[in-house]
Amino acid sequence: MKVLLINASPRANGNTAAALGEMERIFAQEGIETRTLQIGSQAIRGCIACNACARLGKCVFDDAVNEAAKLFEEADGLVVGSPVYYAGANATLAAFLTRLFYSTSFDKTMKVGACVVAARRGGLSSTFDELNKFFTISGMPVASGQYWNSVHGAQPGEAKQDAEGMQGMRTLARNMSFLIKSIALGRQTYGLPEREPFERTNFIR
Repeated sequence: MKVLLINASPRANGNTAAALGEMERIFAQEGIETRTLQIGSQAIRGCIACNACARLGKCVFDDAVNEAAKLFEEADGLVVGSPVYYAGANATLAAFLTRLFYSTSFDKTMKVGACVVAARRGGLSSTFDELNKFFTISGMPVASGQYWNSVHGAQPGEAKQDAEGMQGMRTLARNMSFLIKSIALGRQTYGLPEREPFERTNFIR
C-alpha cells in the first residue's frame, strides 16, 4: 500500500514538512510505503483549458504534474500539505492540483485523501476547506484526524512545538492507514460501489 505526499511549501524543511514528516513516521509503523514530492519552489503554471490532456493522456505542460500523475495513479492515498497564504493555499499548489486532477483520467474512487495546512496564526480552516474539495469532487474518501488538520508555527521547525498539532498529524496518519486497509479489504470482498453514467446538467442550455 502506498501514499503520495505533496509538500507545497517553498521551504523544504519548514513547518509543512514537519507535519508531513510526523505522518510519514506513522505510515512507516503501519507498513505503508510513502513518497514525498517537494513542489513548493517549482515553476508550475496554471491550467489554460486547452483540453489537450484529453487527447494526450497527460497535461500538455510536461512538469511535476505529469510526474505526480503516475505516482498518484499507483497510490492508495494522497496527502496534500500547504502553507497558508492570505487564508488560502499557495498559488503553486492551486495550479498543481487543478492540472493534476483535471488532466488525469484514471479512476480516483476510493483513493483516500487528506490535507494538512500550516500557518503562523490564522487562515487555516479556509485553506483546509479549499483543499478538501479536490478530493470530494473525485469520489475520494477524506480522512479526518482529531481536529482540523493544521499546525502552527512561524519560523521553520516551530510547528514541532505545537503538541496538539503534531498529535493531530499522528492521529490523521493512523486513521488514514485504517481507511486504506479497510477499503482494500472491502474491495476484495464487495468490490467498488456501482457507478451510474454521469449526468451532466448545465445551468445555461
